Amino acid sequence: MNSWTYVCRLWVLACLPFLFGGVGRAGESASSATTTTTNETKEAKGSKFRDPEDGWLDGSQFLDQVYGFVPLLMPITEPAVGYGVAGGLIFITRRPPGEDGRPQRPDMTAVGGLGTQNGTWGVFAGNTTTWLDDRLVTLVGMCYASVNLDYHGIGGDSFFNRHPEGYNLQPLGGGVEVRYRLGNSPVMAGVRYAMASTQVSFEHQAPVEIGQREFESRIGGLTPVLVVDTRDNFFTPSKGMLINAEAGLYSEALGGDSEFQRIMLTGIYYIPIAKTLTLGLRADTGMSFGRTPFYMRPSITLRGVAALSYQGQEMAQLETELRWQFWKRYSLVGFTGGGVVWNNLERFKSDRTVLTGGVGLRYEIARKYGLHMGIDVAFGPSDPALYVQFGSAWFRP
Repeated sequence: MNSWTYVCRLWVLACLPFLFGGVGRAGESASSATTTTTNETKEAKGSKFRDPEDGWLDGSQFLDQVYGFVPLLMPITEPAVGYGVAGGLIFITRRPPGEDGRPQRPDMTAVGGLGTQNGTWGVFAGNTTTWLDDRLVTLVGMCYASVNLDYHGIGGDSFFNRHPEGYNLQPLGGGVEVRYRLGNSPVMAGVRYAMASTQVSFEHQAPVEIGQREFESRIGGLTPVLVVDTRDNFFTPSKGMLINAEAGLYSEALGGDSEFQRIMLTGIYYIPIAKTLTLGLRADTGMSFGRTPFYMRPSITLRGVAALSYQGQEMAQLETELRWQFWKRYSLVGFTGGGVVWNNLERFKSDRTVLTGGVGLRYEIARKYGLHMGIDVAFGPSDPALYVQFGSAWFRP
């Protein structure tokens, strides 16, 4: 992930609307739950926030309303920008399975803003919609923000690895993506166009490899995208895989001020080991070529690593996660991962590596949507970090 796309992806994380925290009837034993009275069952059925099947706290019925919306107030726990909050409105339309029985992704629209303790702020809007019985998917997003980050250098063996320099990005831009399903397969091919103008300013001194302390940077590019998606659920999968391959071609002819290319490949695989046990594997790699702006270089995005603190011309990372739904709607999560960034593919100079790990707790907040929410505690190269999770930590729209 890079600085500009990091800002735009904040709205994806911030705009999942399921903030109905807490527990459902935690004081009841399993036996007492099976002897629920008829009146209690009717009461549960009449509530938009109780599941009529088990009486537990659940947001599915509320979200089933065609014209319903949810006011959003969600904490931000990203170490790179500090603690903060995102607020706004989000609309979700749940779709029935397609003609072939394949689950269809819900439609989502979100508008709002965010702010954090280090002075980062932004406004955003986005939409993802499915058309033609899940054959066509469109994604549109735009944002304007002021983001305060630390520059840690590109690749390894840099002065800024040990002495990061603060900088500010003020991006204004957006993008649109269209994907189309190939036949009846789980393969979708498409293209994305993104354009943004970003004001860049460093606090004290500009790194030699960047040159200027303050400047404006413009990007404009087309990115062919290939997606293979067999996940059984859009939010919190328990089986299936997702492969996402994209090659970004940025140029002056497409609205930017430099010529460069980015190749990114992501693979995610969910394996149901048992009825209550799911193993997840995720691998990512990225490469950049040409006059790539520093904030567009590939970076490690593992839990426990501050965003954009590990960047390079090339990047590779691997993370694994085990989720155990140990009691009713509650799950425990354990995860570990590692990544490396380097410059110059021929020499594979890779003296910046990182290892991470952590644990988390989940609650199934919307059964019909298969959505789990919770919190992770991650350990990496610096202080422990907290992450509020809505859906999978590897959520992809």
